[in-house]
Amino acid sequence: MTSEWRTRDGRIGVLTGAGISTDSGIPDFRGPRGVWTKDPIAELLSTYDNYLADPELRRRAWLARRDNPAWQARPNAAHIALAELAQAGRAVTIITQNIDRLHQRAGFPEDRVIEIHGNMFEVVCVECAYRTTMSATLERVAAGEADPPCPDCGGVLKSATVMFGQQMDRRTMMKAALTAQTSDIFLAIGSSLQVEPAASMCAVAVENGADLVIVNNEATPYDSMATEIVREPIGTAVPRLVGEILGD
Repeated sequence: MTSEWRTRDGRIGVLTGAGISTDSGIPDFRGPRGVWTKDPIAELLSTYDNYLADPELRRRAWLARRDNPAWQARPNAAHIALAELAQAGRAVTIITQNIDRLHQRAGFPEDRVIEIHGNMFEVVCVECAYRTTMSATLERVAAGEADPPCPDCGGVLKSATVMFGQQMDRRTMMKAALTAQTSDIFLAIGSSLQVEPAASMCAVAVENGADLVIVNNEATPYDSMATEIVREPIGTAVPRLVGEILGD
């Protein structure tokens, strides 16, 4: 494996998946102890058409949001290391599949985090422009509204996340693609790289001349494109790699 990519100047793009947050106590989805591995019904809660059609599924979804471990989660060593990379002056942008906002809470500049799957801290109406905080809506659930409707139009409310079968936000995806296209180094951290179009950002980066570095416990469909593959735990791998990039 070549190590020359560590000394490349220029822009750094980072794609992060659920694996970067497991050390913060947030389980991933497809791993041996993943949310969907242990409870296949949980995947239905993330499917847009099912969510719209089934009030019982929505009731379960609101309880799952209430009990999400991300409310208590704190940034871990990997989040903090990436924030230090930005704070050191490197031109680095994060494309994250995660909805937990741990990158921002670790001190990474908010304007350089692209949340392609949205976030769990806001609620939107599927019919109108109504938007509010998750905490305010969960107060309605606690007060007895098992499936709270939109107060403006009566429509279905959901978290401000992108569900399976739901359109990705075009502007957000354009920003993500531009980040991949202009990166000299592209780190894919803690993602199975099985969910498109997020995973294809790796190919976009490589096709535009970037060195691809994959940090993940298990093999991914993009391993053959990688300059380097790192299998060690993310909590130790990312701080080490950031230190090497910064020449520490």
